Amino acid sequence: MARTQPFVRSARRHRPARTGRATPVALAAALVLLPATAAQAQESIVVIGRSVGSSGVAGFGDVSLARSPLQVGVYGAALVADLGMAQLAGLPKVDASVGEAYNAEGYWSSLAVRGYALDNRYNLRRDGLPINGETAIALANKERFELIKGTSGIQAGTSSPAGLLNLVVKRPGGERSVVTVEAREAGSLALALDLGRRLGDAVAVRVNASHEELDAPVRNTRGRRSMLAVAADWRLTPDALLQAEIETSHQQQPSVAGYSLLGDRVPAPTEVDPKRNLNDQPWRQPVVFDGDTASLRWQQQLSPDWRLTLHGMRQRLVTDDRTAFPFGDYDPATFACTFCDRFAADGTFAYWEYISDNERRTTDAWQVLLAGRFDTGAVRHGVEAGVLGTHHTGRFQDQVFDIAGTGRIDGSLVTPPSAGFTDANTNRDERSTEWFVRDAMAFGETWQLWAGLRTTRLERSTVRTSPDGDGSLRPTAFERSETTPWLAVSARLTAKTLVYASAGRGLETDVAPNRARYLNAGESIALRSRQAELGVKHGTETVEASLTLFSIDRDQSADFGACDVPGSCTRALDGTARHRGAEASWLGQAGPWGWSLSAMWLDAERRGSAQAGIDGTRPVNVPRATLRAAGEWRAPFVEGLVLQARLSAESDRTTLPGNESLRIAGWSVLDLGARWRHEAFGSAWTWRLGVDNATDRRAWKESPYQFGHAYLYALAPRTWRLSLQVAS
Repeated sequence: MARTQPFVRSARRHRPARTGRATPVALAAALVLLPATAAQAQESIVVIGRSVGSSGVAGFGDVSLARSPLQVGVYGAALVADLGMAQLAGLPKVDASVGEAYNAEGYWSSLAVRGYALDNRYNLRRDGLPINGETAIALANKERFELIKGTSGIQAGTSSPAGLLNLVVKRPGGERSVVTVEAREAGSLALALDLGRRLGDAVAVRVNASHEELDAPVRNTRGRRSMLAVAADWRLTPDALLQAEIETSHQQQPSVAGYSLLGDRVPAPTEVDPKRNLNDQPWRQPVVFDGDTASLRWQQQLSPDWRLTLHGMRQRLVTDDRTAFPFGDYDPATFACTFCDRFAADGTFAYWEYISDNERRTTDAWQVLLAGRFDTGAVRHGVEAGVLGTHHTGRFQDQVFDIAGTGRIDGSLVTPPSAGFTDANTNRDERSTEWFVRDAMAFGETWQLWAGLRTTRLERSTVRTSPDGDGSLRPTAFERSETTPWLAVSARLTAKTLVYASAGRGLETDVAPNRARYLNAGESIALRSRQAELGVKHGTETVEASLTLFSIDRDQSADFGACDVPGSCTRALDGTARHRGAEASWLGQAGPWGWSLSAMWLDAERRGSAQAGIDGTRPVNVPRATLRAAGEWRAPFVEGLVLQARLSAESDRTTLPGNESLRIAGWSVLDLGARWRHEAFGSAWTWRLGVDNATDRRAWKESPYQFGHAYLYALAPRTWRLSLQVAS
C-alpha cells in the first residue's frame, strides 16, 4: 500500500518478503532509451499536435485535435527519445502545465496538471482503458502519450480534475528492426529491441524488449529494469480487426528519500549533496515492481458511418515497497516529536523502517463503444455511446512502519533496523459502471456544439488485514451514483483558427477513516469539481499556437475536532481549491530552425476553509508561473546533424499548508543535446548526445506535502547521456 503516516506499534512481527521473479528478458546490455522507427528518427523535437490527428483520450472519435474544444498534449516517441526520458516523471520537461508531485527516483511517477495532482489510481489510461499507475510504467513499447488537460469529467466517472494521461501502445505496422543502446552517467546502460513482422497479408506482430542496468546520479541507487511486450493485429475481414497485446515488466531499485524543512526554515540547496540518498542505511531494501498487462480489442465496421469496438484489459501489479524513510523529528524511545512534519533545526530526523511486501493490485476493465455519424436536418452529428466497467482490487499484508533511530542530512549517522513491529494494512475493492454518450454537432462549417453526459455507479469497500485489539477488521462499504455533464461550443473564425468555450463537472470521493475517534467513521464524502475553459487555437503548416483561460474549483475535505480520543473527530467538506490561470503555447518551424514555447500562469487559492490560517493561501507545491522553451537548429555543415537546447523555469512554491512564509525559490535549468542521423550499411543510424542540467544548477525542484510531512526534492545534478539507434 502507498506509504502513509507512522503506525502505532503492535506485537505482530512482519512477514518475510516474497521472493523475486526472473526478469522477463535477459539482454546483454542495459538501460532503455525508448526506441523509435527509422521514420520517427527524422521527426523534429518540435511536435505539431495537429499532425497527430485525433486522440483516443479526447473522447470524440476521429475529430482532429485542431478542431476539438480541448487542450490535449501529445508527446511522441521521437521527442521522448531526444529527451532521454525513461519514466513518466520526465513529462514536466515538455509542457508548462505539467509539474512534479512527489517524484522520487526508484518509485512510481507522480505528476500534476494545472496545479492538481493526477490520481495514479484513476487518471491514467492505456489505449483508453483505466489502469493503476501505482507502479513503474515501462515506456519502451509506448508509441506516444496523450494528456487531456483539465476537463476530465466527460472521460472518467471519478478522477482528479487535473486531466487524463493516456498511454498508447505500439501497434504492428510494416517490417522494422530497431536496436537502441544507451549509456548514461553515473553508469547506467541499456539495450532495447523493436521488431515488427508481417505474417502474410492478414497478421502482423510487433515485439518490444528492453533491459536496463540502473545507476542514477544519486549514489547507491543501483537497480535493474526489464520489459517484454508483444502486440498482434489480425485483419479477419476488410471490416473486422482483432488486436491483442501483452506486456510483462520488472523493476528493482532503491528509492530516493526527500529532504525537508529544518525546523522553521527552508535549507539552502547548497546545504545538501544532491547525489546523497537519505535512504542509504545498511538495512534498506530496494523497491520491487512487477507488472503484467494484457488486452484484447475487436473493431467491427458496421457500415461506412458506424463502428463497434469491444475492448477488454487486465492489469496485475505486485510490489514490494521498502525504504529507510526520513519522517519528522521523533524521539525513538517515546515517539514524542518536536517537529512531526519536518526535520529538526540541526538537520537530524527520525528514520522509520517501512516494509510493505507482496502488495497486489489488479484492474479489470472492459468497454463497449458504438461510434457513428448521422444527420438531423442541417446538423451533422458525430456520436459515441457506450458503457465502461472497471473492477479494482488491492490485496495487502500487515506492514512495518516502525521507528529505527536518528539520521542526519549529511548522511553521517548509521542506525540499526527497527524492531519490525507491524500494523494492519487495508484491502480495497472498487467497482464502477459508467454509461456515457457524447455528441459533436456541426452547424455548417463554422459553429459546432459539443455535449456529453456520463452516469457512474460506484461500489467501494475496505477491510483491514488484521483485527484490532477489540477483534474488529473495521470494514467499510458505500455506493454512490453520479452524473457528470460537459458542454462546449466552438467556432472556426478562419480555416486555420478555432475559438471555443467549455464547462463541465467531475467527481472524486473521500471516506472518513473507520476509526473510533471519527463520529462519521466509514462515511463517504463526494468531492465535486467544476471546470470552465475558454480557448483559441491557430495552426498552419509551420506554426501552431494556442491560448487558454481556465478555472477549476475542487472540493476539499478535512478533519475537525481534537481527533485525539474516541468520538472527537469528524471528516467533512472544507471549502475548495480554486485554480484559475492561462496557458499559452507556440510551436513552429522556419527553415533550419524549430522551436516550442509553453507557459502557464496559475492563481491557485484555498477558498471557504473553516480551518484557521488556510483560507486565502496558495496550495502547497504549486508554482505561480512556469515556462518551457526549446529550440533546435539543423546544422548546414553536417548533413543530418541537429543541435538542441531546452530551458525549464518555475517560480517559487509553498511548503506547508496555510503557511506562505516558507517557500522554495524559483529556478531555471538548461538542457543541451545533439542528434545526428545518417545512412550506413543499409540502415538508418541515429546518434543522440545530451547533457541535462548543463550548468549544474543547484535548486529545490519541488516541495510536496506528502503523508502529512513536508518534503524537498533537489534538481538532479549535471548528467550526460549517449545513445545509438540503428533502424533497418
